[in-house]
Amino acid sequence: MSPRSVADPLVRETPLLATEDPVEEAVRQLLATDLPALPVVDRRGTLCGIFGEREFFGALFPGYLGDLHYAGFVPRALESTLQKRATCRREPVRTYMNTEHVDVDTDFSDAQVAETFLHHRVLILPVIEDRKVVGVITRGDFFRAVAERFLTTP
Repeated sequence: MSPRSVADPLVRETPLLATEDPVEEAVRQLLATDLPALPVVDRRGTLCGIFGEREFFGALFPGYLGDLHYAGFVPRALESTLQKRATCRREPVRTYMNTEHVDVDTDFSDAQVAETFLHHRVLILPVIEDRKVVGVITRGDFFRAVAERFLTTP
């Protein structure tokens, strides 16, 4: 059996965020697509980063909170944080996107995709063809496909 390519059915078409899109629009897109993250592209359509659930939380909460061992001074009610950080709605996603992204080409085999998910803590892999994003593979979709093949292989 020849290696399968990621260009197979696991690749989901996905909306792309632009670097200048406001955080509010990015969050709307995330909710509408039911994906944990979306690719962010520049004006030429080249992948620049990823904006997802983690980056959204980073927009809401100051970065230093992750370095603290105690955050007892942080308000217990989320509403106060949402009100204080309401201005982040209009900020561009480039301010918060993860620029240390990992991507795969359409000619990657399933084994290469598995290795990429194994060695990088990512929830989505943008799939690139001719330097453009053609879709994404989610870790969950890939897990289900591999698990089904595992269970049906004699």
